[in-house]
Amino acid sequence: MVNWLDQRLRQAGLPELAILEPAAFPLIAAAVTAAAVGAVLASRRPRHPVGWLLLAIGLSEQFSNVASDYVHYGVMVRPGALPAAGYLTGFYNSGTVVMVACIGFVVLLTPTGSLPSPRWRWWARAVIAATVVLVVSAALTPDPLQPEDPTFRSPLAAPPALSDFLAVAGAASVVALLVGLLTAAGSLVVWFRRARGLERQQLRWLALAAALSAVMLLAAVASAVLGAPLGVVLIAAGISVAVLPLATGAAILRYRLYDLDRIISRTLAYGLLTVLLGLGYAAVVLGLGRLLPQGSSLVVAAATLAVAALFQPARRRIQSTVDRRFNRRRYDAAQTIATFSAHLRDEVDLTTLTGELLTVVDQTMQPTRASLWLRPQGPATATDGTAAHQVLSRK
Repeated sequence: MVNWLDQRLRQAGLPELAILEPAAFPLIAAAVTAAAVGAVLASRRPRHPVGWLLLAIGLSEQFSNVASDYVHYGVMVRPGALPAAGYLTGFYNSGTVVMVACIGFVVLLTPTGSLPSPRWRWWARAVIAATVVLVVSAALTPDPLQPEDPTFRSPLAAPPALSDFLAVAGAASVVALLVGLLTAAGSLVVWFRRARGLERQQLRWLALAAALSAVMLLAAVASAVLGAPLGVVLIAAGISVAVLPLATGAAILRYRLYDLDRIISRTLAYGLLTVLLGLGYAAVVLGLGRLLPQGSSLVVAAATLAVAALFQPARRRIQSTVDRRFNRRRYDAAQTIATFSAHLRDEVDLTTLTGELLTVVDQTMQPTRASLWLRPQGPATATDGTAAHQVLSRK
């Protein structure tokens, strides 16, 4: 339907109102991602509300796309050709409002599907009330198509005496929705402090996605304020919407949650390494460029050799620093193994080594049960010809 209406708008000389443009594809992909993940969650966990909320996010965004084209064609191109197009003018942006409200509920209800505590009910009621007020105030606005069609007046327009009140109510509702979104993000801190084990792993995925989504949303808003091209704004907004459903689906379905610490560790390490080596390369090129003749190939060669020499030491140092801060369990395990390896060179008593080896395995891998079998090699081993066996159990 959007494709058909887009073609009619282009034929009427209004290509700027068409939805299916390259700049809009990130948001369309984000809506499809949300709907797809929501469908999977709703089919596997039908009692979990987040799956249905993700479906609502995807469908509400598509409703806005269809309604926008429907209104523009039925009001500006061929007035009266499409039924109820005039009445829909105040609602075609409501899908975006519903989408923002649903994103807040997705963050708040993941991973358990319930509120962190009964005290959060006030937040849920406030967000629902703000959403309803914003949708109603937009529907009663007398000129919803400004500045595209300044002559149009909505058939649902409220009396002029209420126009100022509606404007104030709409602005207050926007602020309430944004505050509610930030409050929902803050609830992750409450969840994380209470969570243990697998639930904490689930929240790590959601927290990472929420942080990335918030950064991209701020980038989209900043780009729009600074007058950046529309494509940049929509790409940032599309990434912001698409990241959250993917992480939420992985968290609720518990799909490969164990990889997250390593992903964060490697991303930070190689990101910092790239920045530092890039700055080092630029510094060498600029420094030698002043000493050697212009255009000399020695500058590039020297900079490349310097970066190559620094790569491995810098990578080890940065990875160790990042692991110490963001992947402490792996860092402690590596330190324990390094200490045991150093002690292994000097220790000759087999019984002592057996106990220490099992202790290292327990500290680094934390199994519920560990067994060590030693194959006899000669008369110095077990006298009965059987293997020496030692077991460590964790209750």
